[in-house]
Amino acid sequence: MDYHSLREFADSWGLLFLTVFFLGVVVFAFRPGSKKAADEAARIPLKDD
Repeated sequence: MDYHSLREFADSWGLLFLTVFFLGVVVFAFRPGSKKAADEAARIPLKDD
């Protein structure tokens, strides 16, 4: 593959992949019920074992 074909691939499918990935991360972070799990994970370093 030469530079031009790799550049066309990154401009089209790479952008689409990164956009879908970003939207998936946002949906995962703001899904219902994630606040409780995030709060528990935030307290892990503060726990005394």
